[in-house]
Amino acid sequence: MLQEVIKAPLHQENDSRYEYMVITAFPGESKHVARAALREHADNGKWELMRTCRYEGGAYKYWLRRRVMRVQSTLSPLP
Repeated sequence: MLQEVIKAPLHQENDSRYEYMVITAFPGESKHVARAALREHADNGKWELMRTCRYEGGAYKYWLRRRVMRVQSTLSPLP
């Protein structure tokens, strides 16, 4: 199984609200392993499943995304 974090898709060039992860499950691997990985990312990393695609050879790709939280400091600078 292959996991990679990618940039926003090309049609959403300036969209920095989300970050994306692609999980690829190859044909010889058990689906239970892929489901466990998806469940763990959803529970612990707050990822949500965006798209699933099955390819001709039997491989699956799962696209996950999560919202990026931008935090601004409310503290005044120290003198």
